[in-house]
Amino acid sequence: MPDLRQTYDVLVAGGGNAALCAAITARQAGASVLLLESAPKAFRGGNSRHTRNLRAMHDKPNDVLIEAYHEDEYWDDLLRVTGGNTDEALARMTIRASSGVFGWMQACGVRFQPSLTGTLNLGRTNAFFLGGGKALVNAYYLTAERLGVDIIYDTEVLSLNMDDGFVRTVDITLRGFPETVQARCVVASAGGFQANLDWMRQYWGDAVDNFVIRGTPFNRGRVLKNLLDQGVGAIGDPTQCHAVALDARAPKFDGGITTRLDSVPYSVVVNQNGDRFYDEGEDVWPKRYAIWGRLIAQQPGQIAYSICDSKAFRLFMPSVYPAYKADTIEELAIRMKLDPMKVRQTVEEYNAAIPPGQSFDNLKLDGNHTVGLTPNKTNWARSVDKGPFYGYPLRPGITFTYLGVRVNEKAQVIMDNGQPAGNLFASGEIMAGNILGKGYLAGFGMTIGTVFGRIAGQEAANRARN
Repeated sequence: MPDLRQTYDVLVAGGGNAALCAAITARQAGASVLLLESAPKAFRGGNSRHTRNLRAMHDKPNDVLIEAYHEDEYWDDLLRVTGGNTDEALARMTIRASSGVFGWMQACGVRFQPSLTGTLNLGRTNAFFLGGGKALVNAYYLTAERLGVDIIYDTEVLSLNMDDGFVRTVDITLRGFPETVQARCVVASAGGFQANLDWMRQYWGDAVDNFVIRGTPFNRGRVLKNLLDQGVGAIGDPTQCHAVALDARAPKFDGGITTRLDSVPYSVVVNQNGDRFYDEGEDVWPKRYAIWGRLIAQQPGQIAYSICDSKAFRLFMPSVYPAYKADTIEELAIRMKLDPMKVRQTVEEYNAAIPPGQSFDNLKLDGNHTVGLTPNKTNWARSVDKGPFYGYPLRPGITFTYLGVRVNEKAQVIMDNGQPAGNLFASGEIMAGNILGKGYLAGFGMTIGTVFGRIAGQEAANRARN
């Protein structure tokens, strides 16, 4: 057990990717480091346990990614999904820095695999972790331990006690017992508040009862709220979040990546009234999948249904739960407790709105569209007419919230008065709202956490020595 009577150079609150990147970097810079993870050891790693990849800029092929993904294209992708709700300076800094993370990650034991193709369209933009997020987290913990980072599990940070812009002491509960620790600098990497359903209810009302928290149940936002209550500058809309369509049969917490559904682009999606409500083919899935949770959250009962035929069924990765299956649309609707006549009418109107002669291509924006529908489908519109038919129930799956603390390019937390805090830094989901005002790009949360984790760790170590 670490001696908590000593004053550490750097204390890191959190145990996921961003926290680990900060802790390892600070230790590599010569700082003494204490990392506090609220989860038990078996569940360490926060949402990073469930990730698969990181989005990275590169100007030419490398041993991880194919072709090239230049800064301007990356920025344009981010601009489109956020609708301009982003800090361009911080975003571009993150994009540029993403090109240089691979060597450091590999030196820390992270291994990569070839990218996936098909529904995800990520072969050129995203580097996939061999073994997924759990393997990445385990590699980082092994590296942190080898370097001499002190790590304590089952330990929640209750309060970062601030005075005049400085964190003076940190109150914690260590496996249920209260303690106070001291550090010259603190890095807040404790995630968002999505697992705090009472806090979520303030913005969504009783609809939150139908939300699924696909990530860790330990991200309850205690550090975030504590900082906001002490005059730290806030950033982000509390109603905005990374929210995907996932299988309605998923567990309430911690179902992870396997519960996500990628069927939307190749299906007809209806609400519980049997009506379509959004363009299923608006863009390639990595740029639009994270809007579907929010869309479903706005539907009656916070539920929707993805319906496809046998032509489309093999084009996407299936859920861990089997699809509903039937020989007719009506029978499928009955199995999903929908009005069979209404669903049949919706599908027939959709089929009739597809002009003949279009060329379907699931690997790109193919322009296959409908005419005369509200809303129209703008890509991958193909008749749902070849049985058997398949259906999935969809719920909003919340990964992380976008309300966070304001930071600058050195990962310093900014106070309400516009001045940087004296010894407080932040990385990961707790500050992602600076760059992600809304929307999401696949793998970009890991990019933000990695880039700002390394910046926060380096800057905290520098500040502690001075």
